[in-house]
Amino acid sequence: MPKMKSKKALTKRVKVTGSGKLMRKSAYTSHLAPNKTTKQKRHARKSRPISASDYKRIKFLIQK
Repeated sequence: MPKMKSKKALTKRVKVTGSGKLMRKSAYTSHLAPNKTTKQKRHARKSRPISASDYKRIKFLIQK
C-alpha cells in the first residue's frame, strides 16, 4: 500500500500553528481594492483560523 500524500495545493494555503490550529489567509484581498474600505483591507491582512466545521476534513488532507 503506498503512503498517503498531502494535498500540495492545500498545504500552500494553510499554516499550522505551534498549538496545532490551522490558519488561512482572508478572502477578498486580491483585486478591486479601491472599492473596499480601509477597515476591510486592514482586517483582511490578518490570517484567520479555519472553522470548526472544516477542521477535520482539512487536517486529513494535509497529513503526510
